[in-house]
Amino acid sequence: MRSVSLPNKLSLFVSCAGGVEPLLEEELKRFLPPGVRSKVEPLRGGCGVVGSLEDAMQINLESRLAQRVLIELIEGPYRHEDDLYVLAGRVDWRDWITPRHTIRVDTIAQRSPLKSLNFTTLRIKDAICDQLREATGERPSVDTQSPDLPVLLHVGPERAALYVDTSGEPLFKRGWRVDKGDAPLKETLAAAMLAAAGWRGTASEGGALHDPCCGSGTIPIEAALIACDSAPGLTRRFAFERQIPFSTPAMKTAWAALTQAARARIHAPAVPIYASDVAFRMVDFARRNAERAGVAAYIQFNGGDALERPAPQLPEGMAGSILMNPPYGERIEVRGKAAMSRDARGSEELDAGDDFFPRLASHWKRQYTQNPAGWTAWMLSPDMKLPSKMRLKESRRVPMWNGPIECRLFRFDLVKGSARKPETDAA
Repeated sequence: MRSVSLPNKLSLFVSCAGGVEPLLEEELKRFLPPGVRSKVEPLRGGCGVVGSLEDAMQINLESRLAQRVLIELIEGPYRHEDDLYVLAGRVDWRDWITPRHTIRVDTIAQRSPLKSLNFTTLRIKDAICDQLREATGERPSVDTQSPDLPVLLHVGPERAALYVDTSGEPLFKRGWRVDKGDAPLKETLAAAMLAAAGWRGTASEGGALHDPCCGSGTIPIEAALIACDSAPGLTRRFAFERQIPFSTPAMKTAWAALTQAARARIHAPAVPIYASDVAFRMVDFARRNAERAGVAAYIQFNGGDALERPAPQLPEGMAGSILMNPPYGERIEVRGKAAMSRDARGSEELDAGDDFFPRLASHWKRQYTQNPAGWTAWMLSPDMKLPSKMRLKESRRVPMWNGPIECRLFRFDLVKGSARKPETDAA
């Protein structure tokens, strides 16, 4: 095998959803080696990390919040497509693939003067194939579905950068979710909600967890994996496993050690996890997904309306956290008791804010204020006026994006009686 000449320290870019960057920075500093933690820098859309190939593997395996792990190959100025062809030609692609590997090139542009991104993408692909054909007499094939070497070109107003994607499929695809609902929540967003809520799966950090609108189970399954300390990447494969720098005996040994250590530390949760949904079909989906994730024994699934199910009975002295991504108009219709509301025309449509959420707040006040240790509710919603509709005062709101939908993660502290200050008598 041809020897690979890569620098010991690489420029990594770990991408994430907008607004998650501070949470990702905290997560990376929690599990990366001490010498790398000081080299984690929050950037727009992710974090920069100065690290090694082994660090890239560990981030793919351990990060619950990242979308992709990219290695920067080269960066430089450009004015037109030919400059990008030359820039790509300065990379020795034989360090990454042979003609028997497959490639795919994607382009992301921000205020770029280029007229056609398709033509730009083609020029990068030509530069890779031309270099390998000149060196070996053969060229690699293009695979748009599962390439061995996904290449990303980022072009700005004046400068461009080329990256190798070590993840392959985006990291929210953990490998366990097969059964889906109508509007599935990405695993990375569920993990970001849990991180923003400070839920770590212990009695002192979040307590018990309950998702009364669990859908296909994303939030409770992610919570169970956190509570078990199970690495999110253990049940999937990565593109780096087919790339030359990671195929050396030393890298294979390092990868085996990382996965073995991750499996060895898995343990039973210290807190109970509850999940329910009004649709029994979705509860079945959630159970099957939990079985594939290996955490079905740690989640108590139930069918039932979120407006009617009583609060779970928790161990004495244990607090609880409600975490939910409820139905809203841009995602999915509300069902169950709240869906019985109809307008004068008999419409099946429901304005969730007019009925479901006030009823839910009343249900919380009846059922969830009896626990002496307390419950805290976290709800993701695009409705910035949700607290006033629920007649609750939020104690915190965290900006988050559910795909293209701008949302807020609202925190409500559930206490007995009214949280509002009493009005003073008029003079």
